[in-house]
Amino acid sequence: MTTALYLPEENIDMIAATSVLQQQAADIRTRTINWASYMQSQMISDEDYKAISALDKSRASYLAQNSSQVVKTLLNLVSHLSKDSTIQYILVLLDDLLQEDRSRVDLFHETAGKLKQCIWGPFLNLLNRQDGFIVNMSSRILAKFACWGHETMPKSDLNFYLQFLKDQLASNNNEYIQSVARCLQMMLRVDEYRFAFVGVDGISTLIRILSTRVNFQVQYQLIFCLWVLTFNPLLAAKMNKFSVIPILADILSDCAKEKVTRIILAVFRNLIEKPEDSSVAKDHCIAMVQCKVLKQLSIFEQRRFDDEDITADVEYLSEKLQNSVQDLSSFDEYATEVRSGRLEWSPVHKSAKFWRENAQRLNEKNYELLRILVHLLETSKDAIILSVACFDIGEYVRHYPRGKHVLEQLGGKQIVMQHLGHEDPNVRYEALLAVQKLMVHNWEYLGKQLEKENENQKQGAAPISGKA
Repeated sequence: MTTALYLPEENIDMIAATSVLQQQAADIRTRTINWASYMQSQMISDEDYKAISALDKSRASYLAQNSSQVVKTLLNLVSHLSKDSTIQYILVLLDDLLQEDRSRVDLFHETAGKLKQCIWGPFLNLLNRQDGFIVNMSSRILAKFACWGHETMPKSDLNFYLQFLKDQLASNNNEYIQSVARCLQMMLRVDEYRFAFVGVDGISTLIRILSTRVNFQVQYQLIFCLWVLTFNPLLAAKMNKFSVIPILADILSDCAKEKVTRIILAVFRNLIEKPEDSSVAKDHCIAMVQCKVLKQLSIFEQRRFDDEDITADVEYLSEKLQNSVQDLSSFDEYATEVRSGRLEWSPVHKSAKFWRENAQRLNEKNYELLRILVHLLETSKDAIILSVACFDIGEYVRHYPRGKHVLEQLGGKQIVMQHLGHEDPNVRYEALLAVQKLMVHNWEYLGKQLEKENENQKQGAAPISGKA
């Protein structure tokens, strides 16, 4: 049995009337299909001919009295006919039947079971067709079968379907993207399907698309998908590992549409309310502060919103974030910045006291923060991020006695050295400083040696020899 997240239907933003799929469906409904010619050429049976003809004339009454035959006929026609225009017509008819009455989904499941027919296969096969309308209307019907009935989609079919939706979202200039997103909005309301979507790396895809310039409608729909994911406490706790907070914070500061603002604030609220571990909620609060969300909330507090949910969420988030700022240690602030991947020259980096007290804390959780710094050096193209990462690694090695050994084990030394030839002079400079710190075995000892040497030179004594 599917366990759907029951939310007010209007919150889903149906957008059906304006989508490309619905505009085309309206045209297809006006067609007349010559079913007699299909029967005469023996492409459909006499039984199916009578059923589809009767369904065309008086849908509701015929379906009420012949429900099993209707299901059988529609599955037969979808499975065995191939002409695009006819398949389009059947799909629109079938989708209309489901849209009129959701309970018909269970009718299809039950009847297909009695007939020993697979309800998923014919529509999954249609996802491979060339015609965009057929592909996306089949997808829409699959989502309804998967979400509106008592039967869940089998695991192998589910993974195939979610991968299909993910690929369709990521494809360039997809005119049906709103319909694809709508299917995903439906699927992710069912808790069993959420983990499967994460399993096909779905969150990363949503974030990658949201980080590009998409229209506000698609923006809203994809953030809605993130929102329904955050109703699961385990997923809410993992969410910011995908940089959800920085991306949504950027959109929040730029968006002009109230419904986009509303859905982002709702995601942020869930990221604080839903995780069962209070330390995770605290980390999310700090990440929001780091991404300037508190500043944005103060701007919202000066505005009037028609939507009461926005006002309530602004008040809730402002209180939680302000409380987290009061409890914030310099290390919390530093750790959140590193985890966000958005390094900048904030005061904590240049504080000698901070590094004396906290360098060895980079070893916590199996060197989590140190590994992130190394990863940023490997992957980032931003000169400031690279400069700060080099500096931090140098300070870690300088203040933690076994730092050089640890960094070599993580492959960090080699990566720092690669930046000695970086095109940006600031990156080269910070990489050089870090390498110098890596080459010195005992930074404090070297400092004392240099002081003694300077003192001896002033007194005319011979310089101290020996290794640093």
